Amino acid sequence: MEKHNIKLTSSEVANLWANYIGDSMSICVFKHFLAHVDDREINTILEHAMDLSKQHVETIKDIFQEEGIPVPKGFTDEDVNVKAPRLFEDPFYLYYVKNMTKGGLATYGAILPNVFRNDIREYFMSCLSSTMELYNETTELLLSKGLEIRSPNIPYPTTVEFVGKQNFLAGWFGDKRPLSGIEITHLYANIQTNKLGEALTLGLAQVAKQKDVKDYILRGLDMAKKHIERFSKHLKADSLAISMPWDQSVTTSTEPPYSEKLMMYHVGLLSSAGMGNYGVSMSLSPRRDLASLYGEMIGEVGLYAEDGANINIKYKWMERPPQAADRDELTQ
Repeated sequence: MEKHNIKLTSSEVANLWANYIGDSMSICVFKHFLAHVDDREINTILEHAMDLSKQHVETIKDIFQEEGIPVPKGFTDEDVNVKAPRLFEDPFYLYYVKNMTKGGLATYGAILPNVFRNDIREYFMSCLSSTMELYNETTELLLSKGLEIRSPNIPYPTTVEFVGKQNFLAGWFGDKRPLSGIEITHLYANIQTNKLGEALTLGLAQVAKQKDVKDYILRGLDMAKKHIERFSKHLKADSLAISMPWDQSVTTSTEPPYSEKLMMYHVGLLSSAGMGNYGVSMSLSPRRDLASLYGEMIGEVGLYAEDGANINIKYKWMERPPQAADRDELTQ
């Protein structure tokens, strides 16, 4: 590996570290998926996803070793039992990869402007490019199998118009204007990500053994259902179609394929992604009732994520991320 004289910045170290933890988890998840998948085409998608995660972990390990930075423990074979019965049906595997690649595109897109050293920029650009490729392959397969869930249609505009009244922003009282295309996009997208969360938490709740972990995951399941209902209500008000799959994708297995540490991390990852999605949605939804809805949900998910972090700390499952020096302690 090429030697570098320029030290890594805080953003480079932190994002590489988080990327390593996330991909080490993905390797465990995909190992169990691959041990049970039946469909050959879906198997190919899972193998591609697994290969990318392994490449990421190895590249980051090399960078950290060159820099003298301890390689995180992350998740290992201790966190997966490939002999456990399948927990999800084949279609779930495709939806899972599709949603994880959507999250990856958003994450890598946010990281890239904040890294500077040439090799780190090249690494995250390659992550973005390969994730785009996997996203495209997964979408094509979902479409070919008739499983893809498209966002609702709206009439094509026939003229160019400008907003002339302040009630364009209204939403709490009186007449509400129809949803804009962008608002529909985010309502639809947040329904789909919450459907992933609903299916995943349903499966994990079935196999979790520790009471506080099971109760926490069930609380996330309940929250995902409520958020889906609230988003769907706005689409239904404008007579927009809502198509939601997944419900039959969870098996009846109660044998855990993953450690409770991994399950808690995975639910936390979904919570973080959800808050990010809601923040973007709020910024792009001019109607006041929608902005208020997203703000309320961000607070709700934030409290949920904090409670999850406390469980992880209780069981010593949370690795300490890279952080600034404690100058107060050093000066004592």
